[in-house]
Amino acid sequence: MNARQNNSYSSSNTLDLTRSNQSSTLMIQGTTSDAGKTTLVAGLCRVFADLQVKVAPFKPQNMALNSAVTPCGGEIGRAQALQAKAARLALDVDFNPILLKPNSDTGAQVIVHGKALMNRSSSNMEASEYQDYKKVAMRAVLDSHQRLAQQYDLVVVEGAGSPAEINLRKGDIANMGFAEAVDCPVLIIADIDKGGVFAQLVGTLMLLSQSEQDRVVGFVINRFRGDIKLLESGLTWLEEKTNKPVLGVLPYLHGLDISSEDALVTNQASTEGSRSSEKVRIVVLVYPHMSNHTDFDALRHHEDIDCQFLFAKGSKGEVNAEKIVIPACDLIILPGSKNVRSDLEFLRQRGWDDEIAKHLRYQGKVIGVCGGYQMLGELISDPEGVEGQKGVSEGLGYFAMNTVLASKKTLMNVSGVLELAEKKTAISGYEIHAGVSTFTNDIKQSHLMTLAEEEQGVLSDDGQIAGCYLHGLFDQPEALQLFMGWLGYEVSKSPSIEVLEEQAIERVSHACQTHLDMVKIEQIVTQWYR
Repeated sequence: MNARQNNSYSSSNTLDLTRSNQSSTLMIQGTTSDAGKTTLVAGLCRVFADLQVKVAPFKPQNMALNSAVTPCGGEIGRAQALQAKAARLALDVDFNPILLKPNSDTGAQVIVHGKALMNRSSSNMEASEYQDYKKVAMRAVLDSHQRLAQQYDLVVVEGAGSPAEINLRKGDIANMGFAEAVDCPVLIIADIDKGGVFAQLVGTLMLLSQSEQDRVVGFVINRFRGDIKLLESGLTWLEEKTNKPVLGVLPYLHGLDISSEDALVTNQASTEGSRSSEKVRIVVLVYPHMSNHTDFDALRHHEDIDCQFLFAKGSKGEVNAEKIVIPACDLIILPGSKNVRSDLEFLRQRGWDDEIAKHLRYQGKVIGVCGGYQMLGELISDPEGVEGQKGVSEGLGYFAMNTVLASKKTLMNVSGVLELAEKKTAISGYEIHAGVSTFTNDIKQSHLMTLAEEEQGVLSDDGQIAGCYLHGLFDQPEALQLFMGWLGYEVSKSPSIEVLEEQAIERVSHACQTHLDMVKIEQIVTQWYR
């Protein structure tokens, strides 16, 4: 079957994978970050799941500040949560055994099998220290893969970044190091929209060892726009040059906004001029260690809401940092953070504390989520150095609340009732935080919601400021409408994030069936293990 031509791969195909007593593994690696690895793994998982193949996603090592909570109270990358949904599976820590959550330019918290390391003074490691830890991490990776191989017919693996990063190849557990250890075939995907796709593919292949080159079974080109006939001569040259087949050319899927690892899929908020739209205008402040930006996907997708992210150049500690004006808006959101005290300092250096105060004087509203919620209190203490240097920072002082960071994390999926503007609605989401917050006075605080029969979150006495630990605040349409009603707007009821994600997965699955040589891919996988 010609990989250049559209083809149909349907449930009428009989898969050898379902009849084999041996599990198969297929790894997707990319020429760069954001080449399309996450999307391709999700698409393949859905294709095979719909063909009644027991398929599971897997990423040996993930570096991301966006994570999800498994039913057992573990933590994995959100990309693997999306891929699990594509495979129609509940979340499992084995889908992402090693998760690195950066909390500085050179260090990260290390999550192994869903939990932060506890058998040492700190779960944080500098990059050089983690290099020495990789042998231990590889054992965790192989243990997870073995468990999945015993449960599933097929494991589809996502690599990380590029396998040709020379400085990272020693002790590699994320790309070819893993592929060599489990002896699996590899597809390499490249993004043609970035330009230089043939150089990407040939260059990546040439930088691999001979044994690694031998396990590359084909290429996939992603995000192609235009007439495929104009690409034909290049594809022929590529196959002749590398002796590797091009197994498909995926089109640019306009409007596809599938869960990303860390990249913010959005436009920068404008700081000039006044609002010209009748939409609800929301600004999310972006600091260096912002986490779980997917909390705001529902806002970005809503037709009645203009949700933008406000970036600031520079880094924490910069002398004479540029002051950044927060544009006129209805709501300012302080998102989560992997290093709350550091990001709070960054916020102050940009003058955002004064901007927030000005916004409130003009009767605007503010929400703090997780780390942003902690910032709204009076003090944030990190006596163990959980997120960085030990010490205490003054919060913004809007809530009579102190937070103490501790090494033991709260990790759970929760549901309950949101209570706002004298109305109530069901709400659900997840909590991922290291801090314990307590109120500093005896005055009963107005709570924002009731979760698991406990009052949670805070609403200020004047009704202008809200905060809580719950991620996914806006994911349910009814809860989103209630928050917009709090801002004084009546907005339409939009599809839930669950529905939008499902639609995106189906689009990717259809593209894989239409534009990839799925029969050839199946043959490659089954023949590799014979």
